[in-house]
Formats: sequence, structure tokens, C-alpha cells
Amino acid sequence: MRRKRNYPILGLITLLLLSSCSPRDFLTRRLATDLIAASGAFNAPQQYLLQTGVISNKDYLSPEYLVLQHHGWISATSAPCSPGLVPPPCWDMLLTPSGVDTIHSILPAEDATKSSLAIPAARRHFVAVTGISKQGSAADVEFTWKWVPMNEIGAALYSTDVHYRSTVGFRQYDDGWRIVETTPRPQQSIVDALKNAELIP
Repeated sequence: MRRKRNYPILGLITLLLLSSCSPRDFLTRRLATDLIAASGAFNAPQQYLLQTGVISNKDYLSPEYLVLQHHGWISATSAPCSPGLVPPPCWDMLLTPSGVDTIHSILPAEDATKSSLAIPAARRHFVAVTGISKQGSAADVEFTWKWVPMNEIGAALYSTDVHYRSTVGFRQYDDGWRIVETTPRPQQSIVDALKNAELIP
């Protein structure tokens, strides 16, 4: 009989212990997803730098410039190389009328006339956490993501079908788990995780 009377007391103690825990005390896939998807680094837009004027042959033949030429947004004519641009040939890259219209729909008018255009092209979209490896108060979280275009240029340069894999470090503090924002080794920060992302075949 005494044992049965103790059950409510044990239940109350267990409830009190659980209520003192924060949801951040346990590194679940849900918590990791929320922290990664809310981080500033993950939400920073991807900017594409479009350089007009005289450019090197290497830049002229880059995949991105070829895509923009294919869409009719830029054109180029042969030009003398500026000092420091070697080896020849060099090209004078210009926006076509269609390119000017497209750029004006993305950037303010005063920015669209610059020779170096920083175009916000895509944002990251979180796909899934694929694994968590914990060791004491540290953990590594592997996750996948993809690019989502923000405009016509982004749609031309970034495919939504391509996925990337990144691994980011987490640390447990007195108020729960946090994502690593800086780079204390051996863990990898969210900035480095995104920079070093692997293309998933």
C-alpha cells in the first residue's frame, strides 16, 4: 500500500524536473532546423557581381557570363586590354537594352548605371537535417539546402534542382544549445559551413 501512495509523489517530482528544462536543452532535429534556418548567415542573400566594361578573356568565358549572353542581357566586342589584364584578348562588356530593363527591375536606377553591379540573385532554402553527432557539450549537425532564385537573373544562374550538404557546429550553454557563429576549432561555424558546402550528386 505504501508503494502505491508514493507514485503520485514520484510523478510530481518528475514533472517538476521536466518543467525546469528548456526546449533548447535537447538538441533535436527540430531545434537544429529552427536555429540554422533562423541564422543570419543562412538568410543572407547570394549576390552575383556583374562587371561591365573591359574584362579579361577568362571572365568572358566564365559559365555565368555565357548564361547571361545566352539570355541576351549582355554583349561584348573585342577591346584592347587594360594594364594588368593579361593575357589578351580582352572584351568590352555592355548591357543590352533587354539587360538594362532586367537590371532596372532589380536594382535602383542609380546603381544600375555602375560598372560593377552587385545583384541579389538567390536565397538559401533549408531542406533537411540529415544527421547529428554529439560529444559532450559539442555537436556537429549535417544538413542539406538549395538555392531559390530572387529574380530573372537568379533563375538563370541558380538551379532549384541542385542540393548542397553542409556541416555546422553547435555548443551547449547554460541556456541551451546554440549554433556556432564564430570559428572556434575544431567545430565549423555556420558561415564556413555554407562556404564549404558540398554539391550533392
